Amino acid sequence: MARFCIERALELGASAIRVSLNKNVTDSATVFNGQLDKVTHSSDRSIFLYLFVDGKYGTFSTNRLERADLDAFLIKAIDTTRLLESDPCRSLPQKARTVQDAVTGFEAGLFDKAYFEEDVDSRIAKALRLSKYEKLMASPSKDWSLISEECEWSDSVDDTILLDSQGLEARHTETSAGCFCEMNVSDKEGNKYSGYWWDSSWSADKVDLEECAEKALKKVLKQFSPKRSRGGKYKMVVDTSVASRLLTPVINALNASSVQQKMSFLEDSLGKKLFPANLTIMDMGREAGKLGARLYDSEGVAVRNAPIIENGVVKQYFTNTYLAAKTGFEPTVEDVSRPCVKAFVQTGESSGNIELQDILKLCGSGVYVTGFNGGNSNPVTGDFSFGVEGFRFKNGKITHPVKEMLITGNLIELWNNLIAAGSDARACTRWQIPSLAFSDVCFSA
Repeated sequence: MARFCIERALELGASAIRVSLNKNVTDSATVFNGQLDKVTHSSDRSIFLYLFVDGKYGTFSTNRLERADLDAFLIKAIDTTRLLESDPCRSLPQKARTVQDAVTGFEAGLFDKAYFEEDVDSRIAKALRLSKYEKLMASPSKDWSLISEECEWSDSVDDTILLDSQGLEARHTETSAGCFCEMNVSDKEGNKYSGYWWDSSWSADKVDLEECAEKALKKVLKQFSPKRSRGGKYKMVVDTSVASRLLTPVINALNASSVQQKMSFLEDSLGKKLFPANLTIMDMGREAGKLGARLYDSEGVAVRNAPIIENGVVKQYFTNTYLAAKTGFEPTVEDVSRPCVKAFVQTGESSGNIELQDILKLCGSGVYVTGFNGGNSNPVTGDFSFGVEGFRFKNGKITHPVKEMLITGNLIELWNNLIAAGSDARACTRWQIPSLAFSDVCFSA
């Protein structure tokens, strides 16, 4: 089907074409208060055409995949592309940059053959296993009451084939499975709290069903009796489950599109040491069997393990073929695959495990952030303001939850106050960002 699109587009006058054919199936089962609430199934397939015609460029997609429909669609797509303005920066990537080893689709190690053994009944059974509602209602607590519990099991399979008129043929096939539980609880005074937990993997056998609800409940109960805290500068420890919130604007600022549009606080930063010497962030897309692994980007350019920031020095912008031609930057890949923050404490890289408790002990006293409540960052200046929730800690031990706090500052200054990064990033996340610790963070209350 994809080859037909390439052959036909060239016959119709296209100078080059890239075709992406995508298929997805997703299933889920949801349980509410111990009873089956919803079962969903969705299936989708689509074809995306990236057309280069007479120095002009257009993108088109359709899910009508019969050959006659595709032929008519291609004719209209090429005619439409000819109406657009010329863009000399548009081209396919150099063939030498494209992936050569994504042949079967299974090379990334993210395909679970057991996926095809699942059916509606097995998915419902897993969703029901997640629920602890009946157990909790049978043994109610004197200190709190359960308002509601929602649990969900979901799984999916994605298959993508990428071809272009230079001879590229690449495939990526991936399964995923995950569970989720949310608890809503009321304390003795009638105050309501909520919390959730989740786990996921490319293999259903690697998903922890048994402790999902218990961990969600523990998160809720720890929120009881929050106290207000005075504003000021504190050491801040950020939990691994939310630490990516502080890295996302940095990664976005390293996108060549942001730089080219003057919307990046890291403009003109390539090769410069703007971060602390202890900070190294690697893009580890070629770690087979790890979530986020992939061999190529949407252009078919081969992914490689490479530093993003190394010893505080900015090592790369994420630059696709088009932006390389527009900016003069060296082409890399279009976006990050699997960013991994290297563990360290103040004295340098650590060879041992650094867990949350180690970081709390190192910091002594401060605020342990477990969630972000709104806020934003300025992509041009890096100034930020985030609402946070979490706990105060003293002498390395959590003392009580806090509420209604705000952190403000500048992202470059914040990251230069980084004093520790753990080795506790969750395996179920594509972004491997561990617990982080910062000094001199400005809190308002």
